[in-house]
Amino acid sequence: MRITANREVCCSAGQCTLIAPDLFDQSDEDGSVVLLDAQPGAGRLDVLREIVSRCPSGAIRLEEDPGA
Repeated sequence: MRITANREVCCSAGQCTLIAPDLFDQSDEDGSVVLLDAQPGAGRLDVLREIVSRCPSGAIRLEEDPGA
């Protein structure tokens, strides 16, 4: 699986950093998303799905492996 985060679309709500601070941070400049790990382990799939569903701007995308 792979995560992408579009900083230009991000509205700096910070939901991703609250849910998974080991995977996401926020820029000191404008608060936009900073992706810390684009390919976390498969054990994080449920958390990542939650983050994608809670991102108000749709800036975070998850590409799941087939069969996941």
